[in-house]
Amino acid sequence: MKDKISVFSGLSIPVIAAPLFLISGPKLVVECCKNGIVGTFPALNQRTTEGFEEWVIQIKTELDEFEKETGKTPAPFGVNLIVHNTNPRVQADLKICIKHKVPIIITSLGAVSRLVDAVHSYGGIVLHDIVKKRHAEKAAEAGVDGLILVSAGAGGHAGTINPMALISEVKGFFNKTIILSGCISNGRDVASAMQMGADYAYMGTRFINTKESRAPEDYKQMIINSGATDIVYTAAVSGVPASFLRPSLESMGITEEMWSKKAKVDFGKELDAAQAEAKAWSTIWSAGQGVTNISDDMPVKELVERIINEFKDAIKEQSNLLDKF
Repeated sequence: MKDKISVFSGLSIPVIAAPLFLISGPKLVVECCKNGIVGTFPALNQRTTEGFEEWVIQIKTELDEFEKETGKTPAPFGVNLIVHNTNPRVQADLKICIKHKVPIIITSLGAVSRLVDAVHSYGGIVLHDIVKKRHAEKAAEAGVDGLILVSAGAGGHAGTINPMALISEVKGFFNKTIILSGCISNGRDVASAMQMGADYAYMGTRFINTKESRAPEDYKQMIINSGATDIVYTAAVSGVPASFLRPSLESMGITEEMWSKKAKVDFGKELDAAQAEAKAWSTIWSAGQGVTNISDDMPVKELVERIINEFKDAIKEQSNLLDKF
């Protein structure tokens, strides 16, 4: 029998708002949690560990106040840690997560059993990003509580495998929580993820276009104006393949010839890895192919309400098929 993660009980809909590099902050996280979905952010969205701790305290304080005022239990929040030797802050940031008992830790670019044990020691859970079966197997060995399957068409550091194939491969050996990422933009998409065998849906690009996100207005408008064919999958920006909006690449002088190569474009040797990444992503904007379904910019509360209604309608439509076949 599959293990159920108790921290997810009470969600208004099985959705996790993905941690968006440079975009997610306390305001977005808190609004997501208040409205019954998991809100998350990357620790590196704050320039220092001290600043990161301030955000964690702010989020916990605002959610505690919300619960006292309304009597409603907000959804849990999570922090994304880059577990890689190019991130010199990972240990310091992990200590902050342990200190404040952050409910959900999302790890990327490395699954480490010691980190998992440390989070489990205070009752937290660890979810890990994967794009292929081999990564999933290593994460399972490390003892993670859930896997985030980043499939083809997702924003950020996306994979290239069809979501149905990826879920099938992973479920063959992993009997814990499965979270699906990739082109999930509305409630019908969430329902489809459940039908494919996922337990939760991971939505990133859709939450860029919310009033509470930290994205510039030009970024949001570019998403509205773009379609699936405007998403370019390239390693030219960070050295790791990721999905970006074609117009933002072109505006920085990155041509198709450049983004077709596997090598990273040199953004300045004077910058360290973290600074170079942030500089690149602040001017070259990431998004997934789900942009084709995004035509607005609205408050999180309204968006979640719409997703819930779409989800319920889709489930009803699917159940009605039983009477036809």
